[in-house]
Amino acid sequence: MLTAKGLATRGRIVAAAADEIRERGIGVVTLDDVGRRSKTGKSQLFHYFPDGKEQLLLAVAEREAERVIEDQEPQLTELKSWAAWDEWRDVLVAKYRRQGVNCPLGVLITEIGRHTPAAQAVTAKLLTQWQHRVQTGIEDMQASGDIRADVDPAHAAAALMAAIQGGVAILMSSGSSEHLEHALDLCLDYLRIRPS
Repeated sequence: MLTAKGLATRGRIVAAAADEIRERGIGVVTLDDVGRRSKTGKSQLFHYFPDGKEQLLLAVAEREAERVIEDQEPQLTELKSWAAWDEWRDVLVAKYRRQGVNCPLGVLITEIGRHTPAAQAVTAKLLTQWQHRVQTGIEDMQASGDIRADVDPAHAAAALMAAIQGGVAILMSSGSSEHLEHALDLCLDYLRIRPS
């Protein structure tokens, strides 16, 4: 078990690796780069990550996945009214706009997640947890009569995930959040449609 100081050092190494990957890409980042940025020596790096770069990448993937969910709280678990959904949408767009190319979701999916099966598993777990929370919000809104009963909560939540992923990918490549905003608005408008 790590001491508080050990946890802080390990966290500093993971944060440095994530920053390096965001700025330079996973293909060129070395353990020496991470050591320089985190102000740790090779012996410390291998103390916390004895299996080397792959183990460190997995730790980065896990941390970035945690950040994606943390960045949406408490709104993500409070999707019980249209005001709450609108607030979640606005928080999500504002955070991704502010993060730009430094967004943890982009690092996880476009950089780390493509390179190791373990990181892909972390990404899959993140998306499953995120989608489940959105699905729960849809189900809660159906229970209160605010979303019609014929909407499939799992399919609608999956569509929202795809809209977010696509919008974030475009934002990272263009710098514009316009596509993310429109995609989210279209999904939420669909959920708001009342039976005729």
